[in-house]
Amino acid sequence: MRVRSWVAACTTSIKPNGSSNSFDITASATSSSNYIDTNHSSLQRDLSIQTLPSVPSLQKLSPENINFSLSHLRITSIEPKPSFPINCIAIHNDLLYAACNHIINVYDRRTSTHVDTFNAHDSSSGSVKSVTFSDGKIFTSHQDCKIRVWILTTTKQHKFLTVLPTVKDRLRRFILPKNYVNVRRHKKRLWIEHDDAVSGLAVNNGLMYSVSWDKSLKIWRASDLCCLESVIAHQDAVNAIVVSVDGTIYTGSADRMIRVWAKPLGEKKHVLVSTLEKHKSAVNALALNDDASILFSGACDRSILLWRREDSANHMVLTGALRGHSKAILCLINVSDSLFSGSADCTVRMWRRGHDGRYSCLAVLDGHVKPVKSLAVAIQDGSNAAVSVYSGSLDGVIKIWEVTISRPLIN
Repeated sequence: MRVRSWVAACTTSIKPNGSSNSFDITASATSSSNYIDTNHSSLQRDLSIQTLPSVPSLQKLSPENINFSLSHLRITSIEPKPSFPINCIAIHNDLLYAACNHIINVYDRRTSTHVDTFNAHDSSSGSVKSVTFSDGKIFTSHQDCKIRVWILTTTKQHKFLTVLPTVKDRLRRFILPKNYVNVRRHKKRLWIEHDDAVSGLAVNNGLMYSVSWDKSLKIWRASDLCCLESVIAHQDAVNAIVVSVDGTIYTGSADRMIRVWAKPLGEKKHVLVSTLEKHKSAVNALALNDDASILFSGACDRSILLWRREDSANHMVLTGALRGHSKAILCLINVSDSLFSGSADCTVRMWRRGHDGRYSCLAVLDGHVKPVKSLAVAIQDGSNAAVSVYSGSLDGVIKIWEVTISRPLIN
């Protein structure tokens, strides 16, 4: 029995309405040879030739070198109504947030029951691009160039608080001409304002970071919602951002570059530390491992690149690639030793890091009929061997994959 064909057979059992359908499958293996699809391995080799051939592969393709057990898979589907493509999903505590067009639906993560809907009456905001959480607030970024701020009430209802930049922030800056920047010919804006869709948000240590298709990176203080800094980060739209615990910022752009930003000791502004150039097309997704020593980047070139931090040189160096998706990588998330990737090929791949630093593709979760746009992962009961994987797709469906996997065996 092969992973891909086994998972595909499972997913065909889901009914179209899917809102509360689920089922359990149990399987195990003492030898990984039962879990390798030779046709799929061939596809990986072909893509290795077609995509970034100069970058070495970090994945294990030889069955005898892979030891794992995939022991449980349970799939539940949620279909928010009205039906719109799922732009992004996020988890906070026991709540699952799903953005469909301009509407944000909230579900109890454990029971999949609907809890709340907000921003439903503000269609002018455009589609929601990102959702994040900090300092008791919920931040949502939108197509209309704005960031909206919400709070969760005791009754689990979401109450609108303000929009960024705030009126207070605008008023204290609008008088001085130096606070205006050119955004187009004959058009100026305050430097605290985004001028295009806000494509991504991240939070760290009391700060909130936003990136936009206007090529900029902005930094906000979460406590009083004041914009502290704005940087023209790239030459084209910025699609992704991730921030390490030490405050280092990584941005990925349609200009095919990843840029690294940091604030030197004693300085007030962030500066460009390095530019990572290897992707051959737009960078769509970024993720960091637990200790921020490895950066993962996914792009339209179908490859996931791994960059390792070199402390002696204070920068990231390319170590290799993970290949197998047949279309653009759209989202990445890392939990412990596991990496999850979503793609325009409608699948989610599960990668597991071995003790030798190489990765095994444990499974291909195949059930969506349109591109997988967003992923979220929750660890079950404090064990990194049991995880719930949430995938949001442009087909308007959220799938919940509950998987138990073993650690790679150390010889």
